[in-house]
Amino acid sequence: MSTTIEQPYVYRHRELVEPDWTRFPGWRDVTAQDWASAQWQRAHCVKNLKQLRELMGDLLTESFYADLERDQAERATMSMLVPPQMMNTMVPSTDEPMPAAGADFTRAFYADPIRRYMLPVFSDRRTDWPSHPHATRDSLHEHDMWATEGLTHRYPTKVLAELLPTCPQYCGHCTRMDLVGNSTPQVDKLKLVGKPVDRYAAMLAYLQQTPQVRDVVVSGGDVANMPWKNLEGFLDKLLEIDNIRDIRLATKALMGLPQHWLQPDVVEGVGRVAAKARQRGVSLAIHTHVNNAQSVTPLVADAAKAMLEAGVRDVRNQGVLMRGVNDSTEQLLDLCFALQDDAMITPYYFYMCDMIPFSEHWRLSLAEAQHLQHSMMGYLPGFATPRIVCDVPFVGKRWVHQVDSYDTERGMSFWRKNYRTSIEGADTEALSRDYVYYDPIYTLPEAGQQWWREQGDHEATHAAAVEAAAASREASLV
Repeated sequence: MSTTIEQPYVYRHRELVEPDWTRFPGWRDVTAQDWASAQWQRAHCVKNLKQLRELMGDLLTESFYADLERDQAERATMSMLVPPQMMNTMVPSTDEPMPAAGADFTRAFYADPIRRYMLPVFSDRRTDWPSHPHATRDSLHEHDMWATEGLTHRYPTKVLAELLPTCPQYCGHCTRMDLVGNSTPQVDKLKLVGKPVDRYAAMLAYLQQTPQVRDVVVSGGDVANMPWKNLEGFLDKLLEIDNIRDIRLATKALMGLPQHWLQPDVVEGVGRVAAKARQRGVSLAIHTHVNNAQSVTPLVADAAKAMLEAGVRDVRNQGVLMRGVNDSTEQLLDLCFALQDDAMITPYYFYMCDMIPFSEHWRLSLAEAQHLQHSMMGYLPGFATPRIVCDVPFVGKRWVHQVDSYDTERGMSFWRKNYRTSIEGADTEALSRDYVYYDPIYTLPEAGQQWWREQGDHEATHAAAVEAAAASREASLV
């Protein structure tokens, strides 16, 4: 006898569906064989308004194109690049009829969560605070912590290896917008100056000389944009370093371009690397980046399972918490169950959106993130319950409930850390200093918003906040 108890969230298993790409006028004649081809997918990415018009025909109104064009000219920190696989998950129409062309479809397209972060438009952005006063191009100061070009050593035992500055898709909220992708009218991108072979050699030499590092995140950009033979060559050399025990390949393309990871040569190559990793006792995992359940389709599940069958230890998801994309308990749990139930992808992290320029409309407050973390608990298995983390500048990932103190009126949270980054070897106060993260100003009460409007010198504001937090802590210990 089963008993039904009313719960805040109701679990329902939903079968994965690959949306019908022929519903878009520009793809009416695309065959299943074409769709399964990684080469076809790369060749038919949407990179500009002209290509979007050719794909959509009369589905979208002119007002949308004007909105998108203005954003590209005045706000976008990433250029447009959307693979067909991702475009096909926008307004998927798998459960109900497709909206009529024109105003109805345009309205649905505006509201679509995948569109919101892959094709941001000017009207999405905040006009009161389009950027936080403390937003920066490299908000996590990763370049400041480069041990060699592209190798960030922030944590004591872990490094990030940025092998290349390109991806198969460009997300509007990209935390590495300072380096990744093409320059936009708003951002003249940083360029890697060393030859790839020299940069990789320098990275490997540093790791050989730094035995305390045991964990390497191999990223970029996206490793799916690196020719497989080159990536496998780098991984083979990485596996020869005695101190390396964890290797994580970072690729949003497992979701955005699963066709790449289903190519026989890639699957076979992953198998070879995985076998070497197991022989050496090294854990090889893949980390992907899925933000909404709409993105989880049968092809994505097939790609994840192919990687597991090839021998990787785990496939894990690192999403980004964004307003209008996944800012409700239902959206987050629907995504986690889709990943866990049907794609064998482990929900791992949701990062709070970083403080880059023009990201305020996406960012949530720390209090909102704490509420979402609380509301997700108890539904998923413990090992598949993702942690919502705040990547605090100069600190690193912190679970949202680890905040040391929190001024909710002014939207300032204060954090401590238990290790020095690679640039703090001589800093005697690094482990006792307060580090600040800022909520979006529009989420604050009116008194807090007014306080920010009245601030002139924001650098002085930041310094004063840190000093005040330290004084408060010292007083509480007396």
